[in-house]
Amino acid sequence: MHQAVLLQEAVEALVTTASGFYVDGTFGRGGHSQAVLNLLDSNGHLLAVDKDPAACAVAQQLSLSEPRFEFYHGSFTALPHQLRGMGIDAVDGILLDLGVSSPQLDDSERGFSFMNDGPLDMRMDTTTGQTAAQWLSTVAEADLARVLKEYGEERFSRRIAAAIVSARQEEAITTTAMLSKIVTEANPKWEKHKHPATRSFQGIRIHINRELEDLKDLLAAAIDLLSVGGRLVVISFHSLEDRLVKRFMRDMSRGTPVPMGVPIRDSELNRRMRIVGKAVKASVEEVEGNVRSRSAVLRVAEKIC
Repeated sequence: MHQAVLLQEAVEALVTTASGFYVDGTFGRGGHSQAVLNLLDSNGHLLAVDKDPAACAVAQQLSLSEPRFEFYHGSFTALPHQLRGMGIDAVDGILLDLGVSSPQLDDSERGFSFMNDGPLDMRMDTTTGQTAAQWLSTVAEADLARVLKEYGEERFSRRIAAAIVSARQEEAITTTAMLSKIVTEANPKWEKHKHPATRSFQGIRIHINRELEDLKDLLAAAIDLLSVGGRLVVISFHSLEDRLVKRFMRDMSRGTPVPMGVPIRDSELNRRMRIVGKAVKASVEEVEGNVRSRSAVLRVAEKIC
């Protein structure tokens, strides 16, 4: 059963008014959405979004019994267009639970995990785009090495990229087991308590799904999507995501950069947000019950103008 990470902390930070309009930008299997709905009154409303067709089936069932709920199948980068189409100028909060979900990892047919063999797909939206297998069959070695280094933070990226390109000349890499074996054998120094293919799988998945590009686009749009007092609540699971979120919230809270020593009123700095509290991590109890929550980081910011 899928367990929504930092459920109580995220939802309580998000919902500031029971009659508000909120967005769950990563519906998944609906854990956070249901918790948000539980805090809303009859005038409240929730729009949920997800790329995953499997999430659509769950959302459709929820929408049949919940008139305060609507669902959009697609990327959260389409939120500005979607909200305009609904006649919504601004929302009271946006929640993002980033990365790959437990059901996606556990389903070998999705190709996200090296723990169970399956087709090398890795698409969050299986109705569109290139699979990981298709991309790996043609990508230039230098480009592959860059993806492994930048998105997977893999220090042996060049060596692993060379091994993948060499292996595909002998046989198409079509399954997660094949890719995992190639990467594992090419990785000369395994990290303690971490599978040697972890970083490579992460890098390829992030590239295939444009995860960081989509996050950057949504963060850039968030200021205009939120009403004053509206909150942006983000749960990240690796340093690349969290760094983007942290920098965005910091920059929005500091306002316009000013050279040292230049006299300027605080009101002229154009601060757009304030950071709410400190970064929150899963409790010991939550990690014991759900080991995948151990890397989760929750950050909250509120629009002030």
